[in-house]
Formats: sequence, C-alpha cells, structure tokens
Amino acid sequence: MDTFANYILDEKDLAAKMEITYYLAKKARIFFDKSIIFKTEIARMFIDYMKIDVDKNLILTACLLCNCKKVDNAQDIEKIHSYAKVGAEYLETLGFDKKFCKICEEINRYSNSNPREKESDILELVDQFGGMLLDRPERIGFKPDEAMVLLEHRNLKGQYNRYLHTFGDFVQMMEQIELKDLTAMKSLRRLVKIHNDTESLKDFMKKVCYDYEPKINKAVEEYRKKIKDGMFEDSNRPLFSEETTRKILAHIAEEKKESGTLGTH
Repeated sequence: MDTFANYILDEKDLAAKMEITYYLAKKARIFFDKSIIFKTEIARMFIDYMKIDVDKNLILTACLLCNCKKVDNAQDIEKIHSYAKVGAEYLETLGFDKKFCKICEEINRYSNSNPREKESDILELVDQFGGMLLDRPERIGFKPDEAMVLLEHRNLKGQYNRYLHTFGDFVQMMEQIELKDLTAMKSLRRLVKIHNDTESLKDFMKKVCYDYEPKINKAVEEYRKKIKDGMFEDSNRPLFSEETTRKILAHIAEEKKESGTLGTH
C-alpha cells in the first residue's frame, strides 16, 4: 500500500523532500520551521563531509520529521519530555516502520529508549548543536566552538554518543572554511546569518539548497585539495583554545551553582 512514508522516502532530492514536509506541515499542523531546515543541512554536511556510513536518505528524512510534535513553549516541561515519543507514534500512522520511528524517538533521551540506534546519535548531535547556534528569547546563539564545548561538557556529559568526537572534527574543519559573499565568513556562521536574515521558511529552504549548499560543497572540495597538495596542514591541534574551554566550563559551573544542582541539562 502506498503511504506518505513511502512517498517521502522514495524522494531522494533533499529540496523536494523539504517541500513535501512543508506541505505536510501546512495540512497536518505539525512543527516545521527554519530551525528544522538549518539542522537538516548540518546533518547533510556532517554525513557527506565526514563520510559517515549510514543511510543518508533515511537520516535526512528523520531530521525533517522527528520534531513534528515539538512544542514551541519551553515552560511546558511535560511536553518537552514527551514530544519525541508522541511524534514517533504519529509517524507510525503515516506508514513509517518501527525502526524509523525509534530513530526519531531517540532524538533526545527522555523516553529512555535503549539500545539507541546509531542514526539517533546523529539526530541528537545536530539537534542540540544546531539549536545552540541559533538565537533564543533568553540568549543569543553561541559560536560553534562554544556550542561544541557545551555539547561535550554539559549536554552529553556522562552520556555515550558514538559520533561525538567525529562531530567535533567536523566542526573543526568547518571553522577553517570561509565562504565569501560581500565579506568572508566562517561557513557555519554564514549558515546562521542566512537563517537570521531570511524571514520566509520557503525562501530559506531555497537559499540553503540552491545557494549555500553548492557553495559549501565547492569550498570543502577546495579545502581538501589544498590539504592534499600540502598547501597547509590539516592540523590535529585541539578544536578549541584553552581560553574558550575555560570560559565555557566556568559558565557551566555558574549555572550549576545558581540552580543548586550538579546535574547536566
């Protein structure tokens, strides 16, 4: 039987897949905004550039849909803890199999689903890292190096994520690549700027797929060629300066002191 799941999974073009999700969101009133496109593009780059051995089509589809029942209300703790599981149950009604739904449920760890799927570890990283790069009502977005320190030392402290260190290498590489427009800007920060400067969701989808993606693909290819030709070293130095790490760890300690807990969040 033909289902929505078959329809979107059979569509391999990411731009078309985004458009399908856009119209589903309009019809079914599921959560779908610019942050979803932003995080999906980070996932695409991570899988492509780090040559991660996973089903990219499945993961990018999950990136677009796993937040379908997310609530845009940070005060509703119960819904924050349950939206991924509720979303997975909804996706099953659209014809997705149990593994796909389990991957989406494991975007966070509130349902205590174990053992975790490897694809879920990628969703978790891009969801948390991507979210920290964007502005929120209570704070401005973090820089990529700051977000990566927070991801490792606060959000995922004491948790096992099989791709965490590879993701750190990815962020390191992206921080060495600049995209030139009117001014040169580091690649991830350029993506943040496009997100912030583009009001329409559909316009942002187009800019990511037809402008940013070709430029960053070319820039990564040129970066790798320069390394191969020995024009500069692909250094193994730490991703973050000691000063940045010290500053972020002090911030984490202050948060714990104010909340009166030593737990992570």
